[in-house]
Amino acid sequence: MTIKINLKIFLFAIIFYITKQIHIYAMIMLFAFFHEMGHLLCGIIMGLKPKALKIMPMGLSIEFEVTPEEYNQKIAKANKLQMKKLWIALAGPFTNVIITVIAFVFRNHINQTIYPELIYSNILIAVFNLLPIYPLDGARILKACIYIFKGRKKAGEITNYISNISVILLTMLSSIAIYYYENIAILFVITYLWVMVVIENRKYKLQKRIDKIIENS
Repeated sequence: MTIKINLKIFLFAIIFYITKQIHIYAMIMLFAFFHEMGHLLCGIIMGLKPKALKIMPMGLSIEFEVTPEEYNQKIAKANKLQMKKLWIALAGPFTNVIITVIAFVFRNHINQTIYPELIYSNILIAVFNLLPIYPLDGARILKACIYIFKGRKKAGEITNYISNISVILLTMLSSIAIYYYENIAILFVITYLWVMVVIENRKYKLQKRIDKIIENS
């Protein structure tokens, strides 16, 4: 398994350092690692082989090798791979929820200085990743569910639409948060999300063009 580091992570570290939130960023990245280990463990249990681990500015991302057999085993209007993707996407946020519950149960045995940040970090990671904005887990879960019952094209169309609407609404809410809390770090997080959404929009449009060419051939 190869490990890839996105150099933007250092820019985010500098930004959070300047805004005096580097300890929060460090905590988020730590539990983002456990989040991704949840994805990794689930994928391995389902028989997938890890291909690459990417260290991104807002967490980590794991890629798995896929064999042709995964596509050939049909489930409803999708295949076995989509069902595996659904469970793998759910495993990340679920891991953070489990950590939060364990921390709450054993709160009297945890240093009270780090306890609030521990709870905050894991809830933030779980909720953030469940947003239906591609490529976050929430959009992956949504896409896999629609794919299974409605097929690939409908899944791509609906997920792309909801992802764009969601990032617009999140931007509006974040604008209020930036004004209220005077926290410029939120601006960089939203900007990063917009970059990811724009990239996914281009991939979606390219896929639509490919599908159209295939249909007309």
